[in-house]
Amino acid sequence: MFREIELPQLPYRPPIDLDAEHPFTVYDLVRCLRLSDPVVSPDGTKVVVVVEHWNEDDDKLSRTLWLVPLTGGEAIPLTAGHGIRDESPTWSPDSRFVAFVSDRSGSRQIWLADTAALDGRLRRLTELPVEVSAIRWSPDGRHIAFSARVYPGLDLEESARRAERVARSPARVRFYDRLPVRHWDRWLDGRYAHLFVLPVSEASDGWHAVGPPVDLMPDIAADCPRAPFGTRADYDWAPDGSELAYCVHEGDDRAWTTNVNVYTVSVEGSERRCWTRDNPAIDCHPRYSPDGRFLAILSTVRPGFESDRRRVRLIERSSGRITTLTESWDRSPTSFCWGRQSDTLYLVADSEARRRLYRLPIDGTARVEPEPLISDGYCDAPQAAANDTVVCLHDTMVRPAELIAIEPGGNSRPRRLTRFNDRLLEPVRFGRYEDFWFEGAGGDRVHAWVVEPPGRKPGQRVPVAVVIHGGPQGVVSDHFHYRWHLHVYAGAGYAVLAINFHGSAGFGQRFVDSVSRDWGGKPYEDIIAGLAAALRHYDWMDGERVAALGASYGGWMVNWINGHTDRFRCLVNHAGPFDEFYGYFSTDELWFPEWEHGGVPWEQPELFERFSPSRYVSSWSTPTLVLHGGRDYRVPETDGLATFTALQRRGVPSVLVHFPDEHHWILKRLNLIVWHEVVLSWLDHHCKPANPAPESQAHA
Repeated sequence: MFREIELPQLPYRPPIDLDAEHPFTVYDLVRCLRLSDPVVSPDGTKVVVVVEHWNEDDDKLSRTLWLVPLTGGEAIPLTAGHGIRDESPTWSPDSRFVAFVSDRSGSRQIWLADTAALDGRLRRLTELPVEVSAIRWSPDGRHIAFSARVYPGLDLEESARRAERVARSPARVRFYDRLPVRHWDRWLDGRYAHLFVLPVSEASDGWHAVGPPVDLMPDIAADCPRAPFGTRADYDWAPDGSELAYCVHEGDDRAWTTNVNVYTVSVEGSERRCWTRDNPAIDCHPRYSPDGRFLAILSTVRPGFESDRRRVRLIERSSGRITTLTESWDRSPTSFCWGRQSDTLYLVADSEARRRLYRLPIDGTARVEPEPLISDGYCDAPQAAANDTVVCLHDTMVRPAELIAIEPGGNSRPRRLTRFNDRLLEPVRFGRYEDFWFEGAGGDRVHAWVVEPPGRKPGQRVPVAVVIHGGPQGVVSDHFHYRWHLHVYAGAGYAVLAINFHGSAGFGQRFVDSVSRDWGGKPYEDIIAGLAAALRHYDWMDGERVAALGASYGGWMVNWINGHTDRFRCLVNHAGPFDEFYGYFSTDELWFPEWEHGGVPWEQPELFERFSPSRYVSSWSTPTLVLHGGRDYRVPETDGLATFTALQRRGVPSVLVHFPDEHHWILKRLNLIVWHEVVLSWLDHHCKPANPAPESQAHA
């Protein structure tokens, strides 16, 4: 074998001293504290944020809540606990209490923390028969909204009893009469995530539930938040607490359509209205203006295309009039928040391999282009604080996400509010990285990242790792990615080239559109042209020792490369599709291949056939490492098995690595360590030795 990989044991101890100076490694990656879900207090003076920590002694994750003052000072722990997951924090209207979801009682329930006491004492607010998630406290303080998975038409108690009966049945059988039957990483079981509101009231000893929860979607066979990646950004409270706005992907055709609609519903559940029925595409991310006049949403206009440009639209609640604010702006916002005076939106959107923060003034008319506030790195989860100071998460390739704040006026610069990871990364050496532009397919200007190995000696030439992103409408950003971090490969001694080929997000919608119905055309041309251009520009890259690796669409491209060139020493394919025609019938979201390949395969087979890597197996000759998760229903594990079978039958050196408890992504920390060790060993075996062993000696 290329190198024997010993599976980690507990307690896990990295093979290097992480306190001594060293290049960035996967061991640093898994130790970093991960910040998420910041929420500014109603009085605008502090932020509560979720901080995730991995314990290498027992492989347990802990998520705790921290308070961060906006005026400066150290972050303060609000909750603690080993192996406990506290998340989804939300403030009481008086900015004193934080409600949150925790599994510390053995079931995910709503808990309360008093930020005035900070004595570590917590109180459980609910003991419901089902687990909850995605909570939001109403602005008037009278309700807490939450999401819970229930059977439509049944209340919480009945749903819990039915789920228990199913779990205890000796017969493991499910029946389906319509699609979808499974999604992302789970088989559907008839339950859906519904929005509930729980009446609450404050007494002398704190807050209490004062009534049963009300299901606001009692008979609806749809999820809010939307599966599998929805968050509480999928719904919002009206400023007066009288209603909620939410979005759902509904209907019996949701396996092959992208029609997501925005609804409002009264807090009693008695009045429901759909505001976006006329748009058969995606409408999502509803947000009330603080003055209650508007509901802002993100919308696409092309049904069936998830990567269509998202426009910001305003719904005037009194008249129902809808105004599109960003029709002329060739960028696609991912999230936004309102300024506290209802006269500004703060947006984040991908732009030229960064995720930038923008300001968009609101005066009821269309705007040409928002004003950039932060143009470097990767911004996420914007929140407006006092005086419209904006708080968000911000990271780069060499710094994990931390909280920052920026003032709204003048030439103010962002200021860091947290430094959770500074000490961990102090001994780490990162390689120099930079933007690289070249002429790609059709003469278009194409972007790439180039990362130099840290400590490369003058005159030293190093092997090259070409990292291919997924999507294909994805992008490699200046972002601290926790699965495909470019600096892990640079730290292992590789020059890294990551090309944002045709189809990548953040370079204009025409560029995004150009990959559809041309999977193996312009993107492949860009990769080959970008590699040649980089080798001409950087004389320290060794063009004789080049590997390519990618996941999802990147894995598809690896298979495509294998059938179209022998340019690479070796390949790495994670979760890559093998056959587009068959893959249509086994994936979970049918609208995606229908858009990308121009229809259904029995009516429009040409592109399904043309862009199936399986059709070019007779040309496969490059050694390939194949990795796949057993719970991957987006690209089922049979694609990885088929790829490996083809390689083996062709006599191509190959290894299959199967992760039975992972889905499309490798998320568990020890699995992630093994994944990187295997991949780097494969690259080293083929690209680093001057005189590699004969391929016949390789064995699984």
